[in-house]
Amino acid sequence: MASLTPVDPPHLPRSPAFAQGMIAPAGPILYVGGQNGTDEAGTLLEGLGAQTERALRNLLAVLAEAGTDADHVAKLTIYLAAGIDPTDAYAATRSVWGDHRTAVTVLAVSPARPGALVEIDAVAVIPEAP
Repeated sequence: MASLTPVDPPHLPRSPAFAQGMIAPAGPILYVGGQNGTDEAGTLLEGLGAQTERALRNLLAVLAEAGTDADHVAKLTIYLAAGIDPTDAYAATRSVWGDHRTAVTVLAVSPARPGALVEIDAVAVIPEAP
């Protein structure tokens, strides 16, 4: 299976953390619904950093269950509660997500779940077995 290909036009800013676009090969696509920073019991963790780390770990668990991983994520959307400083979310994202460049959209929203500070969804390809 071909890998994801970042698209970074030379006249747009280039980031080590995200790509301006991603070309995904044809094949099975996984749409991961919004993941909050909840533990196995569904309890929200305290603080933006802890919630972000857990939301990403939950997302990675869904990817693994579907037979894919962070290397095959074409798009992340990160929804942050309006009015909060995103610094802890960015640091937590880097610690869990590492150097996996993908297209990313970050939005400030009013969370549907009381106490939720972050929600993350993804679009990924599922690699075919060799």
